[in-house]
Amino acid sequence: MHSVSFINFAPLMYTFLRNILFLFPPEGVHYFSMNLLKGLCNIRWIRKLIKALFKPDKDDRLVTTLRTRYSSLRFSNPVGLGAGFDKNARYLRELECLGFGFVEIGTVTPKPQAGNDKPRLFRLTKDKALVNRMGFNNDGAAVIAERLRTWKESQSHAGDASPLIIGGNIGKNKLTPNEDAWKDYEICFRALFDWVDYFVVNVSSPNTPGLRALQEKESLKKILLNLQYINAAKPQPKPILLKIAPDLSEEQVSDVVSLAKEIQLDGIVATNTTISRQALQTKASLINDIGQGGLSGKPVQQKSTQIVQQIMAETNGVIPIIASGGIFNGKDASEKIKSGAVLVQVWTGFVYEGPGIVKKICRQLIIA
Repeated sequence: MHSVSFINFAPLMYTFLRNILFLFPPEGVHYFSMNLLKGLCNIRWIRKLIKALFKPDKDDRLVTTLRTRYSSLRFSNPVGLGAGFDKNARYLRELECLGFGFVEIGTVTPKPQAGNDKPRLFRLTKDKALVNRMGFNNDGAAVIAERLRTWKESQSHAGDASPLIIGGNIGKNKLTPNEDAWKDYEICFRALFDWVDYFVVNVSSPNTPGLRALQEKESLKKILLNLQYINAAKPQPKPILLKIAPDLSEEQVSDVVSLAKEIQLDGIVATNTTISRQALQTKASLINDIGQGGLSGKPVQQKSTQIVQQIMAETNGVIPIIASGGIFNGKDASEKIKSGAVLVQVWTGFVYEGPGIVKKICRQLIIA
């Protein structure tokens, strides 16, 4: 079947499959779907077919460069996958086949941790949203670093170094007190340094107790300056970005921007999930049953865009922005880019729109 006609038919097919998959618990469906894709990609001709169907057409207008004081990273397209989807760097080949210009792995912590009790991932289909309270479940920095090393070396041995840009999203273990958090970020930074292209410091997840307190200026400064000191001593330093919450006030965002300018931060990821439950269409009783967690998807779209606009206005574009929050199509992505973002990330949109989302967004960006 011709790829164009397939892409036109794919949304209907995915909607049918999604309606079936959505009958089952979301965390289990996530791993089932990705492991199925991994199995299919082990078959060479199927892998080539998947690439042909879902990777965006090569177009110079899609190439995006993230310029920082340390390096200029070239992305084959500006659409990436946000942290939390491939926490343990298990599906990089598969995600590259689907056309992502970059993938952010993690959040990675120094020690492995199981995360919060299940169930911990919930769908709000009426709102095109998810609620998660995963709790930084991951295999730990050492194991993930080794997995990244193996993957990168396999790309090299194939004589085809992957154009996929990898971001390392790093955090602290749940039991590490906030006063020692800087040590956890340092451990992850050192462990992953040789295997990722840039770093994101995550202090904005609502699912690790007390973590968001690290967004206060002095706490942030201690973490970031320590990483920058280590980074500057490397022969080839890596960009360090900060991920912030959509729940910050305008004044708090200004404090972050002020610090970012003061220490010459390489970029900001705006934004993480929200703890707000305002203006949802889902029944209040269901929301109460779900309980705590970070809300992502369409409900965070407007607030995320507002924060991107504020950062852009206060920095005059000097500090690069990666926008995340409520991106489902090219119009959503274009809105973020016009607001000042250099790159965009999807996550919840990927779940609802399916594997064709990157190609669809890229085509719509070219037309726009």
